Amino acid sequence: MFFILGVTFLFFSFAPSIWYGLAARVDEYSTAIFETAKNADESETPHEQEIVSEWQPVFDSKLPRETRIKISEIGVDTTINEATLENYENALKKGVWRVSDFGTPADREKPMILAAHRFGYLKWSNLYRRKNSFYNLPKLENGDLIEITYKQRKYIYEIYRESRGEEIADYSADLILYTCESLNSKVRIFKYAKLLKV
Repeated sequence: MFFILGVTFLFFSFAPSIWYGLAARVDEYSTAIFETAKNADESETPHEQEIVSEWQPVFDSKLPRETRIKISEIGVDTTINEATLENYENALKKGVWRVSDFGTPADREKPMILAAHRFGYLKWSNLYRRKNSFYNLPKLENGDLIEITYKQRKYIYEIYRESRGEEIADYSADLILYTCESLNSKVRIFKYAKLLKV
C-alpha cells in the first residue's frame, strides 16, 4: 500500500520533468517565448494609460537590492533576470526574464513584461521549478497580488485580466506575465496586472 502511494507520489512529482525531457522541445519552447517577446517589441500598440511613473513606493533599505518577484498564490519567489533579446535564453535557464526594451516598475511608459518557462528544464528540482517558473501561472485569478522588489522599493500589482493566444492583447497593463500553454502549442497564457498605489 505504502509502496503504491510512494510510487504515485514520485510519478506526479516528476511527471512535468519526465514529460518535458521526453518531448525534447527546449529549443522550440524557448523560441516560442522569444517570438512572443519579439512581436511585443515590434508592436506599435501604445501604452494607453496616463503615465504615473512619478509616484514611487517608499524606499526601504531592508529590501534586497536585486530585482525580485513574489507571487504567494502560486509559490513563485525568485530573482528577475535581465537580458536582451539576443541572449534571452540565459535568463530563461535561471527562471523569470524581464523582456528588454519594455518598462520597469519605476519607468512605466511601457508595460513591464515578464516571461518564464512553464515546465523548466530536466535538471531543475520540483522545488526550484515551483519557485522559479510560471508552471502554475494559469491558477492566478483576478484580484491576486504580485510583489516586485525593484531598487529597494516594493511594488504591488493586482491581476485583472487573462488572455490566451499568440500575442499580447492588452498593452494598457502595468505588468504582463506570460508562459507557453503547453510544449507543442504556440498558444501563450497571459496575465495582466495594474500597479496599486499602496
